[in-house]
Amino acid sequence: MTETSTQASPDMAGLPPGDPQLVSMIVNHLKTQGLFDQFRRDCLADVDTKPAYLNLKQRVDNFVSNHLSNHTWSPHLNKNQLRNNIRQLVLQSGMLEQGVDRIVAQVVDPKINHIFRPQVERVVREFLSPGSCSEEPPAPLPSTETKPDSINQWISPKC
Repeated sequence: MTETSTQASPDMAGLPPGDPQLVSMIVNHLKTQGLFDQFRRDCLADVDTKPAYLNLKQRVDNFVSNHLSNHTWSPHLNKNQLRNNIRQLVLQSGMLEQGVDRIVAQVVDPKINHIFRPQVERVVREFLSPGSCSEEPPAPLPSTETKPDSINQWISPKC
């Protein structure tokens, strides 16, 4: 069986939940269904309006401006070297890691339980038991529900 298959094979049915081969097949199936691309588009559409993104952008802009203010432009200035130096300094500062964590908290986290998870669960159920689940979408999960600890909670078929 190839990795790009979009349906579980009979020999996969015996694999326990969380088995790396089964997880890999499910992830590949989710990719072929376009869910990851859809989730990425949904998140990118919101990101530039969130305070965490605007704050990070301002902090990086200020950092770069301050660094450049210490350099005098000349025709012999190695712009690529300067750019790479600034990139390394920004990475070493830790501001990106903190900023990205805040962006994820503001953009992705609110969508996980009521948008992403139901879609992933539906596609996984269809993958594991093609034709046995109804086409009816699952009821939205309450936002207070805890996040799954492992893939095991996501791949047990419930129809």
